[in-house]
Amino acid sequence: MGLKAPSIVTFMLSVILTVIVLTSQFFGAEIPWLTGHESWALLASYTILMLGCMVRGM
Repeated sequence: MGLKAPSIVTFMLSVILTVIVLTSQFFGAEIPWLTGHESWALLASYTILMLGCMVRGM
């Protein structure tokens, strides 16, 4: 299986989601849809990045 670099949109989506989760976790920001689900959001962020490297056109 050949891997490729993800598109800039996929990469930025993953980075933005990760920064939001880390801000919520370390600085105590209250984000209504995220509070209590930080680990799932980090998993989603990694999955988006992983799929961006594996699937063409994403």
